[in-house]
Parts: sequence; C-alpha cells; structure tokens
Amino acid sequence: MKSNLLSNISTPADLRLLDETQLPQLAKELRDFIIDIVSVKEGHLGASLGVVELTIALHYVFNTPEDLLVWDVGHQAYGHKILTERKENFDTNRQLGGISGFPKRSESIYDTFGVGHSSTSISAALGMAIASKLKGETNKQHIAVIGDASIASGMAFEGLNHAGVTDANILVILNDNAIGIDPSVGALKKYLTAVKNGKNPKQNNIIKSLNFDYSGPVDGHDFPKLIKELNRLKKIKGPKFLHIVTTKGKGLQQAEENQVKYHAPGKFDASTGEIHLKSEENLPPKYQDVFGLTILDLARKNKKIIGITPAMPSGSSLKFMMDEIPKRAFDVGIAEQHAVTLAAGMATQGMVVYCNIYSTFLQRAYDQVIHDVALQDLPVIFCLDRAGLVGEDGATHHGVFDIAYLRTIPNMIIYAPINEIALQNILYTAQLGLDHPIAIRYPRGRGVLPNWEVENFGQYKNVKIGEAIRLKKGTKTAILSTGTIGNNVIAALNECANAETIAHYDFPFIKPLDNNLLEEIFNNFKTIITIEDGVTKGGFGSAILEFASENNFNNPIKVLGVPDTFIEHGTVLQLQQMCKIDVKSLVFLFSNH
Repeated sequence: MKSNLLSNISTPADLRLLDETQLPQLAKELRDFIIDIVSVKEGHLGASLGVVELTIALHYVFNTPEDLLVWDVGHQAYGHKILTERKENFDTNRQLGGISGFPKRSESIYDTFGVGHSSTSISAALGMAIASKLKGETNKQHIAVIGDASIASGMAFEGLNHAGVTDANILVILNDNAIGIDPSVGALKKYLTAVKNGKNPKQNNIIKSLNFDYSGPVDGHDFPKLIKELNRLKKIKGPKFLHIVTTKGKGLQQAEENQVKYHAPGKFDASTGEIHLKSEENLPPKYQDVFGLTILDLARKNKKIIGITPAMPSGSSLKFMMDEIPKRAFDVGIAEQHAVTLAAGMATQGMVVYCNIYSTFLQRAYDQVIHDVALQDLPVIFCLDRAGLVGEDGATHHGVFDIAYLRTIPNMIIYAPINEIALQNILYTAQLGLDHPIAIRYPRGRGVLPNWEVENFGQYKNVKIGEAIRLKKGTKTAILSTGTIGNNVIAALNECANAETIAHYDFPFIKPLDNNLLEEIFNNFKTIITIEDGVTKGGFGSAILEFASENNFNNPIKVLGVPDTFIEHGTVLQLQQMCKIDVKSLVFLFSNH
C-alpha cells in the first residue's frame, strides 16, 4: 500500500524531497484533498483542480518563497495554499476568521501579491522583477500564472507590452483552458485555439512579436514535459512566456463536463461529484434573475435595448437575453473599461444600453464612467450586481464603495431598489428614456418576495426620478434607508416595543435626493438615523449630512453602514453583524431611541 505523500508535506521544501516519479501520486492526493474539503465547506473548485500539476511543478522547480510566484485572480490557488503551510487549516477557507479564498500577502510569505480581480499578475510580477534587478538580485525568479480569459484584459496587455522591452527576469505562464467563469470569448480566444490546434503559422506568434521567449503549447498535466520546460526556462534571462494547456475541473468527471457549474458548485458529494440540490420551493427569486428576466422581457418589446456584460453572462443572468436575442446581448470578456465605453458609443447612436457589471468590478472602469459617459451625459444604464457585502469572497469583492465613488460624479443618477418590484420598475423606467446616466445597485442573492414572478412580473410602473417613500409612520425618530438593507429595518421595527415612535423612509434615489421630503423629515423628527450597505465615508449617510449642513439643520444624525476599514470574508449575516446593520443590532439600537 502506498504511503500518503501529502500528509508529510507542509512546505515546498518538503515537496522538493520527493522523487519526480512520485509527483503523479501527490497530484491525485492533492486533488482528493481539495475535493473532500470543498465538497463540504464550499468554494471555488474547478480552477484549482485544473492546475494541480502546474502548482506542484512550480513549487518543485522554483525556490519559493525566495522565487516569487504570482497567481492571477486566485480562484486556482487552493493547491498552492495547501502546499504552503495552510493544509491544516484549509477547512477554514472563506469562513469568518479563517484563511482567505484568494492569495493574500498578510496571510503567508508564499502569497507574494494580493489578488481577487483579474489581469494584475503580469504587471505585479514585472514590478517585482525590475525591483529585484535594481537590488542586484539577478538570480531571483518571478513567475506570473494567468488564464486565457484574464490575459485578454487590457491591463494584461499593458504588462506584456512593457515587459517585452525590458530585460527583467519574468516568466509568464498562460494557463489555457478556454474558460474563465464562463467560456472565454473574443478574437484572442480564437487565436489561442488555432495555436493549440497547430493551425497558426509560427511566424504569426503574437507573444514572440512582443519580444518574449515563447514556448509551448505544453500539456499542463504532463509532469515530465512540464518540469523539463520549467527547468529550461529557469536558466534563461529576460522575459519568457510558457503556454500550457489544461482542463478546468481535471480529476472530477462532472467538473470537467460542466465547467461553468463546477466553478463554484456549492456542497456536493465528494465521491460522485453530484451537487447537493437545495430546494427552491417558496424561495424568493435571485436579484440577478429579476434583472435577467426583466431585461429580456423589455428587449422583446423595445428593439433598441442592448445588454452588455464583461465576462459574467451566467452570474449576471444576462445569459437569458444572450440565448434568445444574441445579436443584442454581448459578453465582451474581462474588459470593464471597454464595456463602459462600448456602451457609451452605442448610447450616442440612440441605443438603450444596460451595462451589467459587478459593483466591485466597475471600480476598474472609473475613468470611463466619468470621462466617456457622465461628462457627455449619455444615458447608459449601469446595473451594478453584487452591490453591498457579498460574503465569502471577502474584501476583494465586496461592492461597498459604489455609492461613494459614483455620488461624486455630476449627471449620475443612483438608485437602490428595496425589493424585486422596485428593481423591475426602475429597469422599465430607464428604457422609457432618461436624460442622464443611471446606476442601479442590487445585492447578490435572493430577494424578499417569493411570488414575485407570479404576481408582479411584467406589471411595470413608471418610477418618478428622485422620489423617496414613507414606509412607516412615527413620532420621534426617522430611519432613512436605501436599498435592500431597508428590509433589515422593517424586520427590526417589527420586534421593537417602541416602534410607534420610529418612522421609516425608503430612499431608493441616493442621487438626486428627495430634498422636499428630507426637509419635512428634519422639521418633524428629533433624531435621524441613516442606514446603507455601503461605506459610511462618502455614502448615503454622508449625503444626508451634507443636506443638513447646507440647510442649517441641527438634528442629531447617526450614520450606519460599512465602517472605514476593509471587511474580510464571512457570511453576509456575520459581516452585517460586524457592521452592526443586522436585524438584531438594529433592534437594540432602535429600542434605545
């Protein structure tokens, strides 16, 4: 009986004591370890399974952590974490107080660069390589591992463009599996497919033209070939590029066959791979599906409607429209800047453009929002999915900054629906014709109305721009909420003994604010409490404070939301508790007003 190799490996130094012939066994054990933990604890699965051999080979050939290894995005870094001193606590992955689901510098010396968003690895590794050269560390290796979806992003090309004119000791490894979260798209994907199939003439190699020492494609699951090539490249100075071909989900049949679903499958049976299905009976719809079904319904009736997403057709549910009306729904790849300016260009020609981007990813296109959309006052409709606290993905993915960073931009309308009906109505209103761009922010996950589709879908109402709504009367304190966090307020007030003294107002429009109603509130209530699921610095509460200052109101104002710190990973409820915006915390607060 073979001994268990993984049980004796805590660091890459332990790994390097193995004979090369033992590595396939280790690869199987590492895959099984990942599958066993993720099947119970959940997380990203397919990406890490696909790079098991590459992960082992990199730590086997290179002298990490002295040699610097940078993972792009980080979905694929589970094997790396297990081999670098985190095997014993890997079961805490993505849990409150546990290890991060992404590489993180404060967590390990082996995590050389914090990641979570795509296409940063080449620039980071190049910066490290140039710094090493300046310090005289000429033998240090710098490796960036990037996927075929991420390398199509503009920032990756900026890094390649610079690296190609340096003598920096950098190795870029392209992990080509033809898929990111959804299948890769675009002309570069077609080029890479031609390279893999031997149909691209060698003299047409894009990477060689950028002054890289190019090799490949190499089978990323073949240890002898992989290790031989890495050892060769280790001795070559200057910018190098290795193209490897892998299978996402390798080693678990279902994950190989359904790579989109098994990117992050939730809980599943470790032995069979079958996903444990959760009953969706009597559950509210996901906000993503409210968006996807509504925009499809609207697009059937309005031929000017266009849908755009940067590489998130399934996650955003734009896929409904892409499947039925493919000529008017576009996945542009991991290219948020391009997505925004593409939408702007379409808007100049009278198209009604819904640009669906996760809140955390719109940060990557901030200049385009200002310069290409708002400055020209083009009525692009930004649908900001995953707004607010997103849970286990943690600090790199929380959509908590959008209110603050969009509120400062002239011409921008910002709307946060309290529920599914409000979301479908603002999506309907936006396509009737707006004079300005609008950002509609809504959270990840389910809404609050189990029968939304049966009772309300398609029954659209026009939303009056800038109007807020009183949800509950009161006599002493006014609660002002924006977005779905208002449902926590409703639940908390139902538990408060003094609820009759507390009024609740829903401010879906963060910009423009309902100034008339605000004036009435400040004149009639002693204390004002604002609540949002975004940062308190510059957010909705700040807008209310500004209103009070500009209009000489002196009412005490308490601002609730995400504090001025990066919030780590945990469940949404746990993170709301940390920020004191969960129902229980609100009951305690309201009971003392």
